[in-house]
Amino acid sequence: MWRKLILAAVAAAVLGLGVFWIVTEPATVSASALPAYVADPTRGKAVFNAGGCASCHAIPDQDDRTLLGGGLGIPSPFGTFYAPNISPNPVDGIGRWTEANFVTALWKGTSPEGTHYFPAFPYASYQRMKLEDVRDLFAYLKTLPQAAGKVRDHDLTFPFNIRRLVGGWKFLFLDGKPFVPDPTKSAEWNRGAYLVNGPGHCAECHSPRNVLGGIIASQRFGGGPDYESNEGWVPNVTQKGLADWSEQDIQSFLEDGGTPDGDSVSGSMKRVIKNTSQLDDADRKAMATYLKSLAPVEGPAPPAKKS
Repeated sequence: MWRKLILAAVAAAVLGLGVFWIVTEPATVSASALPAYVADPTRGKAVFNAGGCASCHAIPDQDDRTLLGGGLGIPSPFGTFYAPNISPNPVDGIGRWTEANFVTALWKGTSPEGTHYFPAFPYASYQRMKLEDVRDLFAYLKTLPQAAGKVRDHDLTFPFNIRRLVGGWKFLFLDGKPFVPDPTKSAEWNRGAYLVNGPGHCAECHSPRNVLGGIIASQRFGGGPDYESNEGWVPNVTQKGLADWSEQDIQSFLEDGGTPDGDSVSGSMKRVIKNTSQLDDADRKAMATYLKSLAPVEGPAPPAKKS
């Protein structure tokens, strides 16, 4: 009797491990799956600014937004992630990557070595990006200066440092769906929706997360803790938080970081404004149109201010 129970338990464990291994297998995009295309680095520069690449990957404490040697620490409840070198350096950066490697990284969150990237890299949003935008971005990155130096390893607690477990996270939170325009909305609204939800990855910071680190869908854009400051709060950008802002207010904010009440942005959002300020007026207006259309969402309550 006991022997049968033990054998059944072992068989169930082996079966469960097999299912887990299959479910968590890193996904890739093959070169053969990419249609013929001549990438445009000029368009890629606009994608670079929309995607905020410099916010995390530019070497900290220097003014050149194109020197993408990485090193910025990104705090989280799971530990601190460090943004890698994505300059064209062939040894320390992505200089040896193929276009398929780059598409795989942004769409699937998988490295050229076939391991999972941690979702501090916002591929849950980048998966919405158009293929031509991803390819143009890669072409632009290849034109930038090389930066030497490998970034230190992430500082994560066990078991969050086990990359294979990220496959389970992807199974839960990475759906692989591209952005689909809403035919009932204007071209401007759809452009804004694409920029905000795709390359701009605004929800990654402006939404609360569950215990596994996935965005709580019902509170998307509802704000949440600012782990970088360790005490601040990322604001609600639905009409719950921006009801008093006009589309022009939002558009102007994305250009110069100034708020309607005469204040100015600080912290990590200051780095974001350095990117959105480089977009053309039409794209900032499109983002404002979309953000102003977001229905009010009751996000988590920020902590009481210390007296």
